[in-house]
Amino acid sequence: MKILILSTSVGALSSGIGGGVELTIYNLIQEMQRRNHIVKVIAPKGSKISHANIIEIEGNLHIPAQTQTRDIPITMPKNSVLANMWEYARQIQSDYDVLVNFAFDWLPFYLTPFFKTAIAHFISMGSLSDSLDQIMEKIARKYPQNVAVYTQSQANTFPFAQFCQILGSGIDLSLYQFKEKAEKKLAWLGRIAPEKALEDAVKASEITQIPLLIFGKIQDENYWQNILQEYPKAPIEYKGFLSTIDLQKELGNCQALLMTPRWIEAFGNVAIEALACGVPVISYARGGPAEIIIDGKTGFLVTPDSIDGLVGAIHRIPEINRYDCKQCAEEIYSLTAWGNNFENWLKTIVNN
Repeated sequence: MKILILSTSVGALSSGIGGGVELTIYNLIQEMQRRNHIVKVIAPKGSKISHANIIEIEGNLHIPAQTQTRDIPITMPKNSVLANMWEYARQIQSDYDVLVNFAFDWLPFYLTPFFKTAIAHFISMGSLSDSLDQIMEKIARKYPQNVAVYTQSQANTFPFAQFCQILGSGIDLSLYQFKEKAEKKLAWLGRIAPEKALEDAVKASEITQIPLLIFGKIQDENYWQNILQEYPKAPIEYKGFLSTIDLQKELGNCQALLMTPRWIEAFGNVAIEALACGVPVISYARGGPAEIIIDGKTGFLVTPDSIDGLVGAIHRIPEINRYDCKQCAEEIYSLTAWGNNFENWLKTIVNN
């Protein structure tokens, strides 16, 4: 197939602003190319992926949906990068069998009926906007094969859950080194923003006095500074936004990864990255992580928003066999298995 991917409009690829969807796009490009499909990507200027053919588009970035309220009206910035990306796609659409949309935004769904080439919409987050839900539902009902998500938990946040194709996720396991033994430290990985509730992990670290390594893009500087001021005695260390190779070296040495989302995570690629290194995952029992973690075997699922739950699970880390974590990643979350799901979905759309 000839596949044209349209990236998120909130940031350049490899900037970290797009969160887990950046890793998903990276892996999709790699896997579809391995299967001899022709892949091109349209993305905001400054995007960088080593093995990708990227068309960089100028324009102003969009505000991430998770930072806004549900009832916010439909808006676009002046000289919208998303509008510019889709105008370019309109001009070259006949050169491709299918367009794959990764923007969590109203515009691509609205444009779908006006394109001659089929558009596959991969939704990267749960329900966050009333207006976006409405247009997504309209398109899902009209094109019931063309909308996909990571998990059933994510699908269930939408009024059109029955039309969502569940694709899961996967990673290139060859990039992650298994570590049989860990040092006495914990990890937290993700965008540093309020919906990720990093402060809960910091509080658990303070109570247990086990050092917490923090990885990821600081998306909300004020939020980050407030955490530092509120927990000055917590044994935390910010390690920055690292490449996969550098990240897994650090992550693999940790006793466990803490996941503390306030919202319903669509999936949680960081969870399978940890498992691939043999690192157990302790997460609130909500959203995608609840479908990934096998409670008591590859980590622990605790009561959402419970610091005591996190602390209790941290004390139980020795119960987990790190080989079980690695085996889970290999059996369920390989790039090949996920690639099969994604490829079959695209073929269904193209042949429809």
